[in-house]
Amino acid sequence: MRVPVSWLGDYVALDMAVEDLAARLDVSSAVVAAVERTGPPDEDGNLGLFRVGKVLEAAKHPNADRLQLCKVDVGEAEPYQIVCGAWNFGAGATVAVALPGATLPGGLVLERRKVRGEVSEGMILSERELELGQDHAGIIVLESGEPGAPLADVLPLRDVVFDLEITGNRPDLLSVYGVAREVAALYGLELAPPPGRDPEPGGNEPVAVRIDDYEGCPRYIGRLLREVRIKPSPVWLRARLHAAGMRPISNVVDVTNYVMLGLGNPLHAFDFRTLAGGEIVVRRAAPGEKLRTLDGVIRDLDPADLMIADAERVIALAGIMGGDETEISADTSDVLLEAANFEPTRLWRTSERLRLRTEGSNRWEKGVDPYLAGQAATWATELLVELTGARWVGHADARAELPERPVVRFDPERASAYIGLEVPTDEQHGILGRLGLERRGEEYVVPTWRARDLRREVDLIEEIARFRLDDVPFTLPVRREMSGRLTRVQRTRRRVEDALGALGFSEVYTPSLVEADSDPSALRLPEPITVELAVLRTELLPSLVEAARRNVAVGNERVALFEIARVYLPRGEGELPAEHTRVAAILEGDFLRIKGAVEALLRVLHVDASWSRTTSPLLHPGKAARVEAGVVGELHPAELEGTWGVFELDLESLASAARDPIVYDDVITYPAVRQDIAVAVDEDVEAGVLIDAAREAAGPLLRAARIFDVYRGEQVGAGRKSVAIHLEFQSPERTLTDDEAAELRGRIVETLAERLGAELRA
Repeated sequence: MRVPVSWLGDYVALDMAVEDLAARLDVSSAVVAAVERTGPPDEDGNLGLFRVGKVLEAAKHPNADRLQLCKVDVGEAEPYQIVCGAWNFGAGATVAVALPGATLPGGLVLERRKVRGEVSEGMILSERELELGQDHAGIIVLESGEPGAPLADVLPLRDVVFDLEITGNRPDLLSVYGVAREVAALYGLELAPPPGRDPEPGGNEPVAVRIDDYEGCPRYIGRLLREVRIKPSPVWLRARLHAAGMRPISNVVDVTNYVMLGLGNPLHAFDFRTLAGGEIVVRRAAPGEKLRTLDGVIRDLDPADLMIADAERVIALAGIMGGDETEISADTSDVLLEAANFEPTRLWRTSERLRLRTEGSNRWEKGVDPYLAGQAATWATELLVELTGARWVGHADARAELPERPVVRFDPERASAYIGLEVPTDEQHGILGRLGLERRGEEYVVPTWRARDLRREVDLIEEIARFRLDDVPFTLPVRREMSGRLTRVQRTRRRVEDALGALGFSEVYTPSLVEADSDPSALRLPEPITVELAVLRTELLPSLVEAARRNVAVGNERVALFEIARVYLPRGEGELPAEHTRVAAILEGDFLRIKGAVEALLRVLHVDASWSRTTSPLLHPGKAARVEAGVVGELHPAELEGTWGVFELDLESLASAARDPIVYDDVITYPAVRQDIAVAVDEDVEAGVLIDAAREAAGPLLRAARIFDVYRGEQVGAGRKSVAIHLEFQSPERTLTDDEAAELRGRIVETLAERLGAELRA
């Protein structure tokens, strides 16, 4: 949304610096993407060289057929001689002139110079040269002005334009008046009334308007204007439209666009003579209907589309674009003005289906104040009468019951608690009052222009907070019971997502529905969408395997994927499945790679897990392990070509085992005593069992224990293996002696021998 500051100043007094205003809006209301300054520079009296001129003489250049040689009165003793390439004026015209020495908006400095043998003292200006528009075919012809008067007195010569990025919840800011209302509230300034006053009617003709679909169009205002004269809009109007990012077309079309930009309610104008029966009907499209829109494209309509029709045919896509058979042309003399209110969702669907977006549809999709149509019709009528010489002769207002204003209960004490800043009660009421909310005891009635986003008490609290953002301290507010917070599982999920992302995994989302033969026990849909989406999955890994297969097929390398989603485990007949949230992952690599990833994840969660052998149809025989929360292993070679590591863990189990809140142990400054032992055990003794037994035997003084070698051979005998274990003993209170370490080592060896038949090797 481009907002010219000069236009903003029509509705609120802007006494602050432009930079301060931009900063305040950026923090409190909408992102100010850019602050653009237009027009010639205002340094060293440069604007004084731009003046109103009166053309005294205008004749063909003696040495050039396409140039005029003019004498122009610019308020000095002698007229200036200026060579001009435009022919849309003659003697007696009032024009815009830049004298020698003037710097144009693009940086060009004018000089007194010869053009085809004749001296030219300055330039007669077009809209483009002043950055007031794109017209360069002819120069600006002013309606009035004394020769020599400052040009800035009759034209918006310089301006500042804010480029605002409006969020979807603030459609009230999609208008200049809406932004002015916001500025008035932010600074506590007086806001001018909305623009527009009905002119005196020039007749009392009936206007036929019928709404067949009040759900799609709760209100439609039609106004008839006769004796309209189509011509270019005055320079001030074209300049404002150009600054706001729209192209001027003609006075009637420009008025509809100007009012839309000014108030936020899109309008449309029809050539009344082209309407069959002189009637407007708001209805849905009939099957097979088509419409050629203003862009020349023939559109196939859907019965869900909301249309504007006459007595015989559709003539416009409601709220999106008009039809070319009823557009305003140079021959138009009678105009039917539309000011309506349309339901947002249906217009959005039509716009998306037709791939057609306009300034009007953008506003309707976000939601226009349903009470705004009347004021928009009034202002547009006033401007049309003023700028086209028309007579306003007819009015119709078809409407259903418009929505009630929301009423929200509000407690000032809760506001201070949520914001984390003590905001006096009177100040809170003052802020809400400046925003247009009406206080009724302990409740507030929301104004119609904010009815879409101010629905709850917390919405009102947010409004107060954004007025005090500069005062909010850089500390977190005290948590209170009224404040919502994440559950233990939700916090664990976020930690898991962060950890796997840091380990190089990419998160994917796969369907919860899978093929019917994937698991015979899975819950089947009564009416599957397709054969491939027939049952609720009971595990995540098959879906990840398929995702990895697709990545490999398109040439991706070093694939590492994870997903956090629900699985659905069958219960009894007629019962809903048990839903469990799991995390699963797959990566290119062997068992050790995936085991390392799982160990890193468990360290992040501060989960102490023991490992044991397991089997699974999806996993490689002999390369599968179970931890308390799930399974880890190499993928079975039949599932996917290559070597792949996978895991699937239950998120609720991880959350239960995770240390939350995390409490970090102090760093031990006393050195550790490190020793290695090797024990011979039977082949079926698992490594994890050895480590668990060692930890139990030595107690907390055993800070680390890990297996670093496994040997099989004649020296340990058939059916036996030698396992080398690295031990670290450390106390947080003192340095352990060699004797104390030897005692701890002896306990470990003794326990391993008693429980597991381990023999200490020399």
